[in-house]
Amino acid sequence: MTSYRRKAALIALCATTAAATLAGATTATATAATPSAGPAAAPLAWAECTHEGHLPGQQCAKLSVPLDYADPQGPHVDLAVSRLPSDRPAARRGTLMVIPGGPGGSGVQRLSQKGAALAREMAGAYDLVALDPRGVGGSVRAQCGLDEADRRLVTLRSWAGPDGGIGENVERSRRVAEACAANGGAELRSFTTANQVRDIDRLREALGERKLSAWGVSYGSYVGAAYAQKFPQRTDRLVLDSTADPDPTRVARGWLANMAQGADDRFPDFAAWAADPARRAEGLRLAEHPEDVRPLFLSLAAQLDREPKPSNVPGVPLTGNMLRQALQNSLYGDALFPAVARLIGEARDPAAVPALPRELAQALPDQDAALMVGVICNDVAWPKEVSGYERAVAADRAAHPLTGGMPANITPCAFWKDAPAERPARITDEGPSNILMVQNLRDPATPYSGALEMRTALGSRARLLTVDHGGHGVYLGNGNACSDRTVTTYLTTGRRPSRDTTCTDG
Repeated sequence: MTSYRRKAALIALCATTAAATLAGATTATATAATPSAGPAAAPLAWAECTHEGHLPGQQCAKLSVPLDYADPQGPHVDLAVSRLPSDRPAARRGTLMVIPGGPGGSGVQRLSQKGAALAREMAGAYDLVALDPRGVGGSVRAQCGLDEADRRLVTLRSWAGPDGGIGENVERSRRVAEACAANGGAELRSFTTANQVRDIDRLREALGERKLSAWGVSYGSYVGAAYAQKFPQRTDRLVLDSTADPDPTRVARGWLANMAQGADDRFPDFAAWAADPARRAEGLRLAEHPEDVRPLFLSLAAQLDREPKPSNVPGVPLTGNMLRQALQNSLYGDALFPAVARLIGEARDPAAVPALPRELAQALPDQDAALMVGVICNDVAWPKEVSGYERAVAADRAAHPLTGGMPANITPCAFWKDAPAERPARITDEGPSNILMVQNLRDPATPYSGALEMRTALGSRARLLTVDHGGHGVYLGNGNACSDRTVTTYLTTGRRPSRDTTCTDG
């Protein structure tokens, strides 16, 4: 899977099993002890990285953190961390933390993917650092022991049945929750946003830094905001890229629900692309006019609901929900449009055998599925009444046919055995004014409306740079020179727009 497509799948999964939260508070309970309450973080033993795709000069190490910060003298676990040291010591001003999306994104891998471009932009101003959050990559892992069928993207995502029924979703969600309770252990219970915030601060301590700058994307932007809320005086310059609504009474459940509107916001970009005469030579033109693409897609998905079409993967036919999931993934970036257009064309052609994209053709590893479910279910408490989900799915299917009710559907969090250990962060305007938000207008995963809620919560602490562009991810991601220049200028010089402003597409 390409890094772009994997990013799309993982970020989408973040919202799949998104959770309702307890009523907000900044942070609370005994588990909110800070890393300084225990032994000081040990210095890091850096060595050359060996993972596939590592950059020249990229270094890796292990960071020891308490399994439970409420018991800092108790068991510890290791996290994989990485850095690209500044190559211009005279220009160095600090450390910039790269916070990946997800839950499920690897900071170490993201540093490998973006580090060269980021280093060029920073011109030696920072050591670039990242960590693999708990449950990811080279860090402590856990597993739920899920059946293969329960680890597929279209089953981890709760797509309703062709008639809108959620009976299978309910049974699967209960089964996944029970398996995670039986097999996940203390490691899985420790996979929370609050612990990622504390782990980042322990890394700051191990690096010997008084403050951290950070660039967080998608879920990583929420982690960055939560870090700035808990440790405001330990922040330097923060960039929150592609941000969701931080409502502490919903958090990830709200992120998931908002994806229905996000798909509606973004789909016209795909429709215009798919109806462009330039697609004809590529064999990818789906309709003569952009307004014809949506009914074509909805009709095809309904047809596949009734009669799934055999694919190139034995025993895995192309269903309507698979097609909807493929569309959802493709909306993350324009570069993904050709793949879903090709799949649509193959589905319409009676003589063609649809070639399933890799993320739909095979199940996710058990440890990845456990992490993606674990973080959002550990963070917050979900409503448990099944009838409420039935009503919500019916309403969402009617209002947002492209996503078929999935964003409102039940997930394993409704049956999670352990209550959240603490309340999620309530993001406020209390703290230094050192945050730059960057946001695409037509983002399918973190819609602009949600970013405006984060902007309101941060108040005078932030400035918002709106980019007239579609897709998920802005800085060094969508080719917009204006937004890239604005972010680079802020991180390297501290000059931030004096008020909220806009970059046009291009």
